[in-house]
Amino acid sequence: MPELPEIETIKNELSPRITGQCFTDAVILDQKILAGGSVDELRDGLIGRCIETLARRGKYLILHLSGDVSLIMHLRMTGALLLNPSEIDSYARAVLVLGNGCRLVFRDQRRFGLIWLVDDAKTVIGRLGPEPLEQDFTPDLLEQKLSRRHIPVKAALLDQRIVAGIGNMYADESLFAAHIHPLRRASELSAEEVCRLYQCICSILRTAIECKGASVDTYVLPDGEAGTAHCEFKVAHRGGKACAVCGGIIERVPIQNRGSYFCPGCQPLCTDQPSA
Repeated sequence: MPELPEIETIKNELSPRITGQCFTDAVILDQKILAGGSVDELRDGLIGRCIETLARRGKYLILHLSGDVSLIMHLRMTGALLLNPSEIDSYARAVLVLGNGCRLVFRDQRRFGLIWLVDDAKTVIGRLGPEPLEQDFTPDLLEQKLSRRHIPVKAALLDQRIVAGIGNMYADESLFAAHIHPLRRASELSAEEVCRLYQCICSILRTAIECKGASVDTYVLPDGEAGTAHCEFKVAHRGGKACAVCGGIIERVPIQNRGSYFCPGCQPLCTDQPSA
C-alpha cells in the first residue's frame, strides 16, 4: 500500500498540474529517502530539469525529465505525495519546488519510501513483471507464470516479477471475487480458475482506479482528499466481519508475514494446504 490504483491515481492527478514545470529547488529532510547518491548529487541533477511526462510502472511513479533523466518514487507502505499542502509536518521527507511555485511533498510516516534519480529507469524497474491492465497481460500468460510457482497463490500475486502493481489489498479482493482460497497452490489452479482470476484482477483494478484508490491507511490524493475504493472492498481489512455474499465470518491468515483476508464459505480450500 499504495498499490497500482493509488499510484495510477497520483499520476493522473499530478500530470496536468506539474507536466512542463522545471525544478527550482529540492529540500531533502531525510537522507534515508535517497536510494543512491548524496543530497547534493540529487539537487545538482534535479534543479533546472523540466518534467516532460509522468508514468507508472507497477507501484513506481516515474517522472521523465529533460536530458533523458528519470526521477522515480516508490511510496512503499505509508508514503504519500502531496501537492501544496497547507503545512509541512514532521513526516515530510522531501520537498520538491517547481517553477510555478508548486511544492511536491513526499510524506512518509514509516520512512520506507525511496527516490531515485537515474539515467536509465530500467536499473530500478527492469525486473518487474507485466502490467495487469496492458494488452500483453493475458490469461495464458498468467497461467504460464503461476504454473511455475509451487507457493500459495496469494504469495504469487504479491511477487512483482509475476505481475506488477498488485499488493495485499487487491490480491485479497481478486481472489475473493474469483472464489479462490489464498492458500491454494498457484501451480495447482486449473485453466478455468486462472482465467477467472485474470478477469477479476482486471475488473477490480479498473474499478479501484475509477474510485481514485483506497484510503484505508495513510494514502490520500495529492490534494489531500481520500480515495473511495475501499468502500467496495469485500474482504480486505474486514477480518471478523460478516461476508456480504454468504454471511460467513471473514478470516485472516498470515502468508509470508502478510495478513490475508478471505471468506471460508466463498473461497473453500479444495486441496491440501501448502506451507505459507
